[in-house]
Amino acid sequence: MSTRNTHVCPVKKSGSLDNRVRRWLQNPQKILAPYIKEGMDVLEVGCGPGFFTLDMAWMVGKSGKVVAVDLQEGMLEQVQEKISGSEIEQNIELHRCTGDSIGVSGSFDLAFLFYIVHELPDREAFFTEMVSLLKDGGRVYIEEPPFHVSKKEFEESLEIAAEAGLTAVDRPNRFPDKAAVLQKRL
Repeated sequence: MSTRNTHVCPVKKSGSLDNRVRRWLQNPQKILAPYIKEGMDVLEVGCGPGFFTLDMAWMVGKSGKVVAVDLQEGMLEQVQEKISGSEIEQNIELHRCTGDSIGVSGSFDLAFLFYIVHELPDREAFFTEMVSLLKDGGRVYIEEPPFHVSKKEFEESLEIAAEAGLTAVDRPNRFPDKAAVLQKRL
């Protein structure tokens, strides 16, 4: 029997996901700068209220795209409110996924998974779908929280991702979080 926490953060608590303290501790520009360049197509799974989404859209520029995906319509509505009428609105596509499928089409240079892998009910199916959405050589950035995810569980997720066709190419130092960058095998 699994003891994994697959609880999804409810929309009513989304204020805790987008605030100044978090921006100081988890600065999107610092985390994303090594991995996102202008013109890239980025898939953000579990975008929540858009804490990383807006920064990503600025980073990919007018020639890039961010597809922000969430399970909860309320989270996507919050992102839409933030971008409505802004210069970056055209760079962001919002998509509601289901519990068992991301459900987008396209091919992406980078998939960004911040604090969501531990919430997935079926990591095997998820990573298989993820690989099918990546361009050849595409990457996946994964970061998991220190108290919800043990080192053993994080490594298990990386093994599952490897079985699906992803290879670890970087281990960013994000103490106390656990982070890895994976690349689609050619």
